[in-house]
Amino acid sequence: MARGEQLGRQWKILQILIGSRGKTVHELAQVLCCHRRTVYRDLEALQLAGFPLYTDRKEGKNCWVLLDADRRHTPLPLSLTELMALYFSRGLLKGAKDTVFAEALESLFEKIRATLPPQTVDYIDRAEETVRFSTRPFRRSSGGGTAVEQIQEAIVNRRALDLVYYTMSRQEETRRRVDPYKIWFFDGAFYLIAYCRLRKEVRIFSMDRIRDLDTAADAFEPPEDFDADRFMEKSFGVFVGPGIDVKIRFSKKIAGYIQERLWHPAQVLTPLADGALDFEATVAGTEEVKSWVLGWGRHAQVLHPESLRREIAKEIEEIGRHYNQ
Repeated sequence: MARGEQLGRQWKILQILIGSRGKTVHELAQVLCCHRRTVYRDLEALQLAGFPLYTDRKEGKNCWVLLDADRRHTPLPLSLTELMALYFSRGLLKGAKDTVFAEALESLFEKIRATLPPQTVDYIDRAEETVRFSTRPFRRSSGGGTAVEQIQEAIVNRRALDLVYYTMSRQEETRRRVDPYKIWFFDGAFYLIAYCRLRKEVRIFSMDRIRDLDTAADAFEPPEDFDADRFMEKSFGVFVGPGIDVKIRFSKKIAGYIQERLWHPAQVLTPLADGALDFEATVAGTEEVKSWVLGWGRHAQVLHPESLRREIAKEIEEIGRHYNQ
């Protein structure tokens, strides 16, 4: 029997017992589609690995139960299974190695490792070898940890911030005072949602493009009706603005790829008789939608609005000119 198959089955036993008040060996064998002797061997192996498994008599049957213990070893009342889940999740956070949280995460996982029984750590390490986590590395923030901490402190204390900010579209630096509302992490980068006193509106600032940062002396009161989630709900990425209705038709060849993901919270997907698919949503601006559509090439066609159709047609013409030289 393959080692990975055995580990996978044992991991499933743990998940079943975590989510129940106990299971008989017969019930486990039915779920796992294996012989009861195999289940007994797996339960014995898990006990040897340090998992607090024991049998309990329930309704005349012997049930195996995972004890929710080992809380006394940590300042927080975390169970052994909660610590296991945290430790196993480190693979999902590999991309955070270049962010401000890298040192804190490394320290957290080392503390968890020291708390768990050595046999349990060894078991999780072996189980982790059967799974591959592919995560895109997060962008390294030019502001570093100090900037995040300073902005976070200003938000909590409701203090304004003075920024020197580089605007990519105009390729220039401007000085502005902002009232910081929230730090937003999206697609591997940090952003600041703040009221810009220069532009007289709430704006989103990429923290990678904050060239200088100082906490101002004056305080501010955020509007009671401001909600960051509602502010961003129409965004297709990080752009915000008035809602624009878009309708895009995707060919039969890629319709399945579009259907299997949520691209926008307000999206409406309409399958067509020929296998194609219509995508509709109200989005904040079309710049990011334009890049998305162009990424699908000839398999995506904008039906509405007309202005976006013209922009994409012009972009395609320019691209063609590059390749026809």
